[in-house]
Amino acid sequence: MFKQLYKKPFSIRRQLSAPLLEDRLRYLVHREEQGTARSVLRTVANYQLILIKYLSLEKNRMITFEEIKTAAHRWALHEMRRFYFKKIIYHLGQLRFIKHAKNWLRFLGRLEMPASPHAPQQVVEFVDYMQKEKYLSEITISDRFKMLKEFFSHTKKLPRRFLARLTPAYLDAFLIQKLQQGSCARRTIQTFVSHLRVFLRYAESRGWCRSGISDSIHAPRVYQHATLPWSPSWEDVRRLLKTTKGNRPSDIRARAVLLLLTVYGLRESEIGQLRLEDFDWERGTFRLKRSKNGPTHQFPLAQTVGQALVRYIKKARPRSTHREVFLTLDAPFRPVTGFYAIVALRWKSLNVSIQHRGTHSLRHACATRLINQGVSLKTIADQLGHRDLETTRIYAKVDLPRLREVANFNLGGLS
Repeated sequence: MFKQLYKKPFSIRRQLSAPLLEDRLRYLVHREEQGTARSVLRTVANYQLILIKYLSLEKNRMITFEEIKTAAHRWALHEMRRFYFKKIIYHLGQLRFIKHAKNWLRFLGRLEMPASPHAPQQVVEFVDYMQKEKYLSEITISDRFKMLKEFFSHTKKLPRRFLARLTPAYLDAFLIQKLQQGSCARRTIQTFVSHLRVFLRYAESRGWCRSGISDSIHAPRVYQHATLPWSPSWEDVRRLLKTTKGNRPSDIRARAVLLLLTVYGLRESEIGQLRLEDFDWERGTFRLKRSKNGPTHQFPLAQTVGQALVRYIKKARPRSTHREVFLTLDAPFRPVTGFYAIVALRWKSLNVSIQHRGTHSLRHACATRLINQGVSLKTIADQLGHRDLETTRIYAKVDLPRLREVANFNLGGLS
């Protein structure tokens, strides 16, 4: 293995004489089988020696995440002395050390991560009820499960005793505190209350809490059309797409993702669900399963989008048994679960002042452009997957450029 990775005899001897030879080789072979490039394997092998030194891995013991962070700090301090851009090198040194340490120690079974709190039995039963009796979508079940874990994390009492003593005053204080923290919008709190009310109704039916407690919850009012629609300008969107004109695999993949977001206004989850068999290249169409148990729609494949996808599949998509279109670029290759960073980092590089930098910014831009082109609300709703036209109508609430034209209109001396 090391003779394939290194050319200099000194480097080969150094690897062969270092501790934990068998453990290092097993991991390198595993990474090679996962499709890791030779240059990356060489980096991994170098970091293995660093990890042995800074974490004292010769001693056969479990390593905690806190130990890894402390060692990463010492390694980063050592690294930044050799470079001019010290802050950047320190940050990158920490991230790389932690990444390689977690991956290797997890493979060896020597990583002792803090135990995540188990969900209360009442929440487990509620999830089972949603799956087997209500047949709700996995997205809805996941959202409610996360909300309930957060709700129960604020109490140190046993779940059953906590529910039995739950009062409207406590619920009001809890929601007011969430709202005052400023991390959640009123709409988010409203959704939180909706999920909590469903759970408490189930809890009432099981006798876990007093009757009527679910009806006592009051969500903050969210007034229709209370906020102005926001989206980046189309010129900024074109600038964003220009950042993907490189030949790096990350640029090629990013271009395909950004075009799907911009041209079709897809949701992040919908892009992640796209599979290779969803595309009919001969007919120039693709099918899309809408989120939240929605229907399957068929779209014409725009030439620009099709070319970007073909280029990605041929030149940047790793070989894998996974059928999802978008995969990670580093082994082990797996479907991409989130596209926020792909969009946000490129927005950040442009120094564009926008309210949000995630994937939804391009969905908004797509809808706003269609509105400005005079496309009907029904057509836009079908493209965006909106079931209610009122959801689409928010994009047509205020057209600031046209309002400015009205404000500057010459009334011919009338006052």
